[in-house]
Amino acid sequence: MTSRREQAALLLALRASSKPWSEVAAAVEDARSALAVLDALLTPTQPTLDHGEVDHSHRLAEVEREIEAWSAEGIELVTLLDDDYPVRLLMVHQRPPFITVRGALSPADEQAVAVVGSRTASPRGLHITREIAGALTARGMTVLSGLATGIDTAAHLAALDAGGRTVAVVGTGLRHTYPAANRALQAEVAARGAVVSQFWPDAGPAKHHFPMRNAVMSGCGIATVVVEAGEHSGTRIQARLALEHGRHVFLLPEVVNSTTWGHEMAQRPNTTVLKGPDHLLEVLDELTAEIPELIEF
Repeated sequence: MTSRREQAALLLALRASSKPWSEVAAAVEDARSALAVLDALLTPTQPTLDHGEVDHSHRLAEVEREIEAWSAEGIELVTLLDDDYPVRLLMVHQRPPFITVRGALSPADEQAVAVVGSRTASPRGLHITREIAGALTARGMTVLSGLATGIDTAAHLAALDAGGRTVAVVGTGLRHTYPAANRALQAEVAARGAVVSQFWPDAGPAKHHFPMRNAVMSGCGIATVVVEAGEHSGTRIQARLALEHGRHVFLLPEVVNSTTWGHEMAQRPNTTVLKGPDHLLEVLDELTAEIPELIEF
């Protein structure tokens, strides 16, 4: 694992640099060290004549203490320099510089499938979700979802009820729960799997967080299953991102028949219109047979 000082250097650069997060992350990845590039990242683009080198040790120590405080309350920091950063997530260009985790990530999560859909799910949609999550669990695969009401909640609960592993990728910091009604579920997922966020622990819900969360959820999985979704559902964002990431997308016939985007997506390569749980497992078996073993860095 990367040292706390390296982690602190990355967080300090993200907070204090005038450069966008993507540039900070790229510089750190290229150097394989945040400490090695910290001075360059924190130097103003147009330094004043009296600008000199700054000793960042005091600020780094403050951030280290903050990371330790997160850990004391069960929030673990994982940066893109750490060995336990999800390998599949490293492969997508929207990868965040860090994630925070309640619970624990597992090598089993490399074979994870996202199950997502409408917050206002129908009884049939909830039933299908439970069947799909149960089938994935029986196959030993991790069920990914976003802890939202409706389909997400049903997916997490079905995996837990079946004694399987589930990971929630959330759109808030880990000191918050959204929706608040899922507080107990979030705690249960953390106790038996993991809850993952790409935001600062104190970050509350914000509209722009959820598309960002969808990119991370897609990046962590080998495929996305869309159970139910409307014409303007945010779920369509994850489906599009999944195809962009080279991941397979499964659409329920209801999504294809009731939305323009679903109908169009069903015609695209790497998309399957799903007939049922057995069909899902059949296609996943073919996909996983084609996916090479991930290289350990």
